[in-house]
Amino acid sequence: MSNASQKPVTAFGPDFPFAYDDWISHSAGLGQIPAARHGAKVAIIGSGAAGMIAGYELMRLGVKPIVYESGQFGGRLRSQPFEGTEGVIAELGGMRFPVSSTGFYHYVDKVGVKSEPFPNPLTAAAGSTVIDLEGETLYAETLDDLPKIYHEVAQAYHEALEESAQFSALKQAIRDRDPERIKAIWNPIVRDWDERTFYDFIVASKAFQKLSFRHREVFGQVGFGTGGWDSDFPNSMLEILRVNVNEFDDNQRYMVGGVEQVLHKLWQRVPETMAHWPEGITLKILNGGAPRPGVTKISRNEAGELLITDRWGKVETYDAVLVTCQSHLLTTAMDTDESLFDQKLWMALDRTRFMQSSKTFVMVDRAFWKDKDPETGRDVMSMTLTDRMTRGTYLFDNGPDKPSVICLTYSWMTDALKMLPLPVDQRVKLALSALSKIYPKVNIADHIMGDPITVSWESDPNFLGAFKGALPGHYRYNLRMYSHFMQQSFPQEQRGIFMAGDGVSWTPAWVEGAVQTSLNAVWGIMTHLGGTTHPENPGPGDVYDTLGPVDLPE
Repeated sequence: MSNASQKPVTAFGPDFPFAYDDWISHSAGLGQIPAARHGAKVAIIGSGAAGMIAGYELMRLGVKPIVYESGQFGGRLRSQPFEGTEGVIAELGGMRFPVSSTGFYHYVDKVGVKSEPFPNPLTAAAGSTVIDLEGETLYAETLDDLPKIYHEVAQAYHEALEESAQFSALKQAIRDRDPERIKAIWNPIVRDWDERTFYDFIVASKAFQKLSFRHREVFGQVGFGTGGWDSDFPNSMLEILRVNVNEFDDNQRYMVGGVEQVLHKLWQRVPETMAHWPEGITLKILNGGAPRPGVTKISRNEAGELLITDRWGKVETYDAVLVTCQSHLLTTAMDTDESLFDQKLWMALDRTRFMQSSKTFVMVDRAFWKDKDPETGRDVMSMTLTDRMTRGTYLFDNGPDKPSVICLTYSWMTDALKMLPLPVDQRVKLALSALSKIYPKVNIADHIMGDPITVSWESDPNFLGAFKGALPGHYRYNLRMYSHFMQQSFPQEQRGIFMAGDGVSWTPAWVEGAVQTSLNAVWGIMTHLGGTTHPENPGPGDVYDTLGPVDLPE
């Protein structure tokens, strides 16, 4: 095998193959702004990954980022501790972080947060996996332990990817970081598959046409990598291809003690190098110790300056604004001046579709699932995929000195909506009832400690859904949002307000999308303030005209 094929897959495109990890780690830095603009105020709406990373990098450039937050610090990187514990948490938002997310891991390593392999199905970290479909329960430690139909499904999906997406060649181009080759393969795929669904991709493939409906059903319920994907069947196939080719569904890790601490540590971190600000300055210090209240209005005054009004009526003037919150909040929660965005961009923001998601966690006294059944010699309980109400059940062993955690149920779309009106105790009881049919010898309730923790992201007024799920035909909308940081041709009234977040990215639900769009916004704001990148370290906007995403005809 050649050395080239041994290179790791990273989130290098495929829509915009730019090396964000190289840009942020280069010794020359991200760039500079004129000394006269040092201290310029930039409002950042949202304290999630996009907001914190952009704020940290803008501070290093000598800008004064002021963070606004209407809910909990951390956005959808929400690690909720169980009462009375330290480091025993429920990851209510992002919980699995693939190693291909090299931009995100740059900041994880910078703040010193440790990670461990995530206990996904059929991985060594899970130990064992149980698949329960239509009342049939299967125990496995690897794919080899499962019946033939599961091997046929896995092989069929691999063949479908090769047939319609030149998958191996595209992945090799990403390994090699060959932008021209990536675009030569990817751009025609965009044209072919933007208006076709994930399910269409499956049923239209020669590999799946040779198989039965049952094979497609198993694929939907169990899927590949991290579990069932039937909730994504209506989505644009482009969304799924990006996940596959960037290996977002492989080699995932979790953050020990909770991912939210990455953002808290960035908030309080003193950078090694920084323009303008005195030694010892942090984002927390620049913000007076805490974020501002939530934003209720975004506007301009007669002088053309951007104005932010918070929930208590305080109005502040800013040189630029970065919006990292969910896009629908610009119309549902904020009085946003329509002239700030082009009407075609408003169409994209309003039409963006968000998916539902629900999780319910309990804390237990120990990792009892590792006990062995005396009759079978197997684990008494396993990571579980099922067509029952729980869908996915994940097991977290925090070690002998701490209680363990079970994510009883992790569900999407219709399955998540079933939980929506139910209080947390009823959610737990339904999950325990479903699991008791799979594990009749195990009384999970006997091990539960403290109060359960649950979330339904669609019912949170600050989120209105878990993350974007682009429908067929939404590529053009995504492009309008993603390319918004390139403002050179904009009329004056639309300049200075930027967007970032995984919902603006090509890879919704993955933190790397938030990281990359936040860095796009940093370049845009730096440029807006008269700054430039170093000649030896060009930024995303410097090469966008050459490497930018394909522009489909309207």
